[in-house]
Amino acid sequence: MFNLDMSKLAGLLSYDPGDPLLFGSSLFLFLFFALLVFYRLFANSKNARILLILFFSLYFYYKASGLFFLLLIFSALFNFYSGKILFNTTGITKRKILLIINVAINLGILGYFKYTNFFLEMISDFQLGTFEPLDILLPIGISFYTFKSMNYVLDIYLEAMEPTKSLRDFSVFVFFFPNILAGPIDRASQFLPQLENDVVLSKEDIGKALLLIMSGLVKKIIIADYLALNFIDRVFDSPLRFTGVENLFALYSYGLQIYCDFSGYSDIAIGIALLLGFKLMDNFNSPYQATSIADFWRRWHISLSTFLLDYLFRPLQMKFRNLKMYGNMIALIITFVLCGFWHGASWMFLFWGLLHGLYMAISLLLQKPKKKLYNRLKLTNTKLLKAGQVFITFHLLILSWVLFKVDNLQSGLDIFNQIFSFFKPAVIPQFIEGYTLTFIILVLGYFIHFLPKSLEVKTAKLLAETHPVLQGVILAVVIWLCAQVQSAELQPFIYFQF
Repeated sequence: MFNLDMSKLAGLLSYDPGDPLLFGSSLFLFLFFALLVFYRLFANSKNARILLILFFSLYFYYKASGLFFLLLIFSALFNFYSGKILFNTTGITKRKILLIINVAINLGILGYFKYTNFFLEMISDFQLGTFEPLDILLPIGISFYTFKSMNYVLDIYLEAMEPTKSLRDFSVFVFFFPNILAGPIDRASQFLPQLENDVVLSKEDIGKALLLIMSGLVKKIIIADYLALNFIDRVFDSPLRFTGVENLFALYSYGLQIYCDFSGYSDIAIGIALLLGFKLMDNFNSPYQATSIADFWRRWHISLSTFLLDYLFRPLQMKFRNLKMYGNMIALIITFVLCGFWHGASWMFLFWGLLHGLYMAISLLLQKPKKKLYNRLKLTNTKLLKAGQVFITFHLLILSWVLFKVDNLQSGLDIFNQIFSFFKPAVIPQFIEGYTLTFIILVLGYFIHFLPKSLEVKTAKLLAETHPVLQGVILAVVIWLCAQVQSAELQPFIYFQF
């Protein structure tokens, strides 16, 4: 019995690369509920609460990424003291040099882990030399916590905030376990002041948090993972083996999968943080209801798009301001190419970013002609125009997701070849019969997505007014339902690879 207990303890204290600690796992749920109990016990002690979150966050990252937690600690130390030195430095030139050094080191570390092999392969592809790929593992969440830390230093440089005097508080901001792995990329100026607040949870906060956690689990496990394992991955792996109808439905399914996978993580992260008394920024706002690509980026991965807007697009816009509209177009294309590269070290992500940059640039170019056309046709501010804009934007996005999913252009071309050459509407009833549950989940998933936002607010309010015992029962039922649908191994969130 003693040996068994010791082995369990060793399992809790060791990192298993084959079984990292992830949201949705039974171990995480157990540990989080235990954390909540102790957190409430220390509700009146700010220092105890902060230390509890700090150590739990470090433990969580260690169980998710192993010894890379040492790199996380270095990032916190480096950016904390960089911000302090920068704040105490006078003179534009000196401050600019310090900022360049900070950004270079942050991006240098990120670049080594994420892009080294991409550039080595590119050198080999262009026959500029021969290099073997290096055995480099990508630390989970490095893109997210690097941008979080850089945001802190950039805001100090721009005099948008003063540095915190507490290394402990800054470490909590960087390590905070709900959003360390895949965002939202929170701002230090919004997060750090919350550490000073008392933990006061209203019924509305609890209702919203529970709804977010439950919806996140359903999005991830019941929708995203089911569609991926039972349909999407099969088609994308071998598109030529499937009909045009199956390839087309795979495109629509992937659009739903990536939204439910990523927004599901964000929902869980925001809900968990809210139960601890922290309000993280919203990361999604019904993105497929967007009326344009620009509107989409105001609704999708909001924390990243606002980061790129503030720290990349606007400086580029100023640099090219003499070119007027064409300067804005150049700034947009550069921003989105780099956005694609942030997502992953491959040509496909670069092409995906370039496509979105072109979408935005062309939309800007056509802005005035479109306005004149709408006025002439008396379509301005009509429901018909909005429906048409949503329809067109949605399909432009579905088209772009192909580049996000496939490993090479040929696979993407194979998918479109099957759709345009072998699409037979008569096969649709057979498809629905053969993939009944997949089709139901696909239709229901999009139907729920297009419901008005007010319904979500009303549901959260209703849940808030529900008796705590019934709240617990509802949460338990959702967890049980997810466990029945879940595959043998918990599927990692798509954005963990970024």
